[in-house]
Amino acid sequence: MTRPAGAPLRRALAAVGLALALTGCSALPGTTGLDQLPLPGGADLGSDPYQVTAEFADVLSLVPQSAVKVNDVAVGRVTRIRLDRDGWTAHVTMKINGSVRLPADAHAALEQSSLLGEKYVQLSAPPARPGTDRAGSAPRLRDGSAIPLARTNRNPEVEEVFGALSLLLNGGGVEQIKNIATELNRAIGGRETQVRSVLRRIDTLVTSLDRNKANITAALDGVNRLAATLAARRTEIGRVLTGVAPGLKVLEDQRGSLLTMLRALDTLATVAVDTIERGKDDTIADLKALGPVLTALADSGRALPESLQVLLTYPFTDEVLKGIKGDYLNAYLRVTARPGTEIIPALTPPRRAPRTTAGSGTTPPLPLPAVTPATGEEQR
Repeated sequence: MTRPAGAPLRRALAAVGLALALTGCSALPGTTGLDQLPLPGGADLGSDPYQVTAEFADVLSLVPQSAVKVNDVAVGRVTRIRLDRDGWTAHVTMKINGSVRLPADAHAALEQSSLLGEKYVQLSAPPARPGTDRAGSAPRLRDGSAIPLARTNRNPEVEEVFGALSLLLNGGGVEQIKNIATELNRAIGGRETQVRSVLRRIDTLVTSLDRNKANITAALDGVNRLAATLAARRTEIGRVLTGVAPGLKVLEDQRGSLLTMLRALDTLATVAVDTIERGKDDTIADLKALGPVLTALADSGRALPESLQVLLTYPFTDEVLKGIKGDYLNAYLRVTARPGTEIIPALTPPRRAPRTTAGSGTTPPLPLPAVTPATGEEQR
């Protein structure tokens, strides 16, 4: 059976009309055009999806209906992209399957599925801190939640990578790296042991610095405080430096005298050292000879202080005071003379000439001491 020649043309016109109809009117409730139609094979949003907004500094070539993934699994799609009022921040609105639970501080990153693949938004939880638990009643992303600019990021574009590589290859430093490697090989060749030792010492130094970083920080803080104190007393320091200038001038004028004094002190020190060296043996011998004397003084114990007390009371010692009767002191003197000798002249008072008095005309002689003839003893 033969078909009419105009049948293919009519089918093509019908398809174009259908497309125009779908473009000009809403095909589904809540849609405004073909860009809002769900794509086949997209993420399943479920019966109760929730909406989340993320702020990006640059969305690159991200478009609506792009996938939203968690751990590389599609869990939603991008529904809207708009600029902020300032024109520098992009707001990306996403719908996510209601069964997907993400923490309230989740991060969003703009990634690419392959080298030339599509862009998508990757949602991820932040690294867990030690001692924290995200399970249980931790806050979750809910309908209307927003991810701020501080928790969003993007991967570098292929063009950016190629541009940086081109800059490096086209006079960007490869030739210099080759020269550096050549010079390093030439410098290290034959000195591997020394270089290894240097690297070990550097490692020890860095380890020590890392271990003492608290002390280094404290020292730097102390220097900072000292600098602040000096800055606060700048006027006093200037006054002191101004007053030191005349003293420095005097020292400059007397530099010759100071040098002469220092040379004389050097000579004196040399002579003193020589004298001590020569007399060292004699000094040691004297000290050894002094040892027995010091030993005897130490052995005397309490006898030496007591004898010194007696020495201060000579000739009237404590024993003499026992002979005192009452409030006066009697002294007894025993003198022995040879038989037939006269009285000791020292004990005989001098005779005086008679002196005339008004009554009798003469002065009676002084009484002589009585002497016992048998023993020659005189008693007073």
